[in-house]
Order: sequence, then C-alpha cells, then structure tokens
Amino acid sequence: MAGATRPRERPLSPHLQVWRWHITMASSILHRLTGIALYGAAILLALWLMAVAGGPEMYAPVQAFLASPSGQAGLYLAVAAFAYHLANGVRHLVFDFGRGLNPSDADSSAWFAILFALAAPFGVWALATFGA
Repeated sequence: MAGATRPRERPLSPHLQVWRWHITMASSILHRLTGIALYGAAILLALWLMAVAGGPEMYAPVQAFLASPSGQAGLYLAVAAFAYHLANGVRHLVFDFGRGLNPSDADSSAWFAILFALAAPFGVWALATFGA
C-alpha cells in the first residue's frame, strides 16, 4: 500500500523483551556464552602451558593463583562451561537426527545439560584427587 506508515515502536524482529523466557531459550543463550568463555579458557590454558615450560620460577605464581579460591572458582567455571557446551552439543546432534524435538523432550534435555554442567566439575575433581 502506497503511503502506509509503519509504527515506530514496533520491533523489527523478535527479541528478549517480546518472548517469554523458557529453559530452551536460556539453553541457547548459555550455549553461546559458554562458547565465548571457552575461547578465553583456551587462551589461559596456553598461558598456563607457557608458564609450565618456563620452569619452576615462572610457574610458582601461576600455581599459587590456581590454588587460591578465585583460581579454584575459575577452574570450576571452565570445566562447567566445557561440560555444558559438550552436553548441549550432543543434544543438538540428537536434534539433527530428528529425535527429542517435541517441547517436553527439549526441556528435559536442556535441564540435563545444565545439571550435567554443574555436576561434572565435581566428577573431574574426584577423578583427579582419588584416581580412576
């Protein structure tokens, strides 16, 4: 229609203020955030390896930081981000085969990925502390 005006307040596409929050939406956002966090963790891993290669005098401050509460929290978050990204990637691989796409299955698998990410660092700690 020629001459029709478009309302100025109308959003051009759906966004977070329009949609009602649900677990699969949060899962999608969390997947992106953990992917970004894993880039940072990879850089820190490279720096850690350089400190290890630099010898005991270079590694001592890194070891002290990793033993501190903030270092332990960072390690927990890095392992949790990796576990979540892995579990959610497997979840999407299952989706690619056409399985688990109905809303209740998608919600359940999203909750599983989140709970797995919270529990996995404790499993890694138990394996590292007590052995296999």
